[in-house]
Amino acid sequence: MVHVPSKDDASRRSNQQQPPPPQQYWVNGALIIGAGPAGLAVAVCLREQGVPSVVLERAGCIAPLWQHRTYTRLKLHLPKRFCELPLAPFPPHFPEYPSRCQFLSYLHAYARRFAVAPHFRATVASARRDRGVWRVDAHVAGRGHVQYVCQWLVVATGENAEPFVPDIEGLRRCISTGRAPVLHAAEYRSGEPLRGKRVLVVGCGNSGMEVCLDLCHHGASPSMVVRGAVHVLPREVLGRSTFEVSVAMARWLPLWLVDRVLLAVAALALGDVERYGLRRPTLGPLELKKREGRTPVLDIGAVDKIRSGQIKVVPEVRRFLPGGAAVGVAAELVDGSVVEADAVVLATGYRSNVASWLKVRFFFILYRAKSDLSRPRVDFSDGWEECRGLYAVGFTGRGLAGIAEEAIRIAGVLGKAWRRQMEIKLEQAAHHPHHRCL
Repeated sequence: MVHVPSKDDASRRSNQQQPPPPQQYWVNGALIIGAGPAGLAVAVCLREQGVPSVVLERAGCIAPLWQHRTYTRLKLHLPKRFCELPLAPFPPHFPEYPSRCQFLSYLHAYARRFAVAPHFRATVASARRDRGVWRVDAHVAGRGHVQYVCQWLVVATGENAEPFVPDIEGLRRCISTGRAPVLHAAEYRSGEPLRGKRVLVVGCGNSGMEVCLDLCHHGASPSMVVRGAVHVLPREVLGRSTFEVSVAMARWLPLWLVDRVLLAVAALALGDVERYGLRRPTLGPLELKKREGRTPVLDIGAVDKIRSGQIKVVPEVRRFLPGGAAVGVAAELVDGSVVEADAVVLATGYRSNVASWLKVRFFFILYRAKSDLSRPRVDFSDGWEECRGLYAVGFTGRGLAGIAEEAIRIAGVLGKAWRRQMEIKLEQAAHHPHHRCL
């Protein structure tokens, strides 16, 4: 006998195939995405304002970038007073430039002190505005699909969420063949495994310079790829931080004049770096930072290694070639020369991943020089009401000092809104006949 499927059978199969509806979680206050320094700072500042919050973090720990994607010898580039989070200075016994381990201990103590307990292993799939609230769909380890509903959404994932791998001809083939290790700076911990090796470091920013320096300290031979112009400044001037000096001068002098002073100081301290292949941009370091968000390199010894020849400076890579029998990888440069290497380190920076999950009808443009980025820049053709309740922290390119200021400012705005809401609820409760006895 042939069974003829009925409508009820089809309906049951359809229901079995459909995934279960997500658990819904109402967030009383603000939902913060990201438990790095930005997310922690916002949560703490909101707590001081009396505003509750929930923090989501896709990793299993706070500050995963600092814990799992930084090299061992990393130190803060700026003096510690410019890197403190709100309401908690660094311990007085910490050095002027805290190490990676010291900064992590500071962050853990910060979270414990202010009782910030993120929801870990919560990977956000989408966040959208719907009927006056934000609906954030996430996969939470052990709980499955959870939908968080909130009135305020704070994006604190920062600009460094995903390692950026450049699209260079032949690079993917080098990675897939595995003839030579090709790793991003996010995977680099120490130059010890590369001792005695020839290493091609692609990138000449702060990470590229420090990776090359670390490789030298471990007996490797690095060649650093310099694609374009770059400003290199000494980290300190006469015992004071160059950053601190530039900030002080910028309060009283125009940027172009501060830039001239900085470049004169750099010439005295570092010499003519252009003769070694480090071409300077036409714009000064502060003007370039303001217009394009490009941070100058603060030298901690790499220039000396370049001058002595321990770090070789080479031009941009045109393509990667398969190496010979005794060569892991070879890179053809734009000048036609070829560099052979036993390993490649991509110090090519990071990218934000916000565009992949923030589902809104306006553009999330990280345009540092032309807008106040405590909020995302928006397309006003849809109206401001469309993006009510959306805030962003850590996208201004101003480092930890900028994060602290943005967190305080946003917490102040939300604190006022929260207190106003509580006043309205109390007034409504006072006038409701069922609550007059309260």
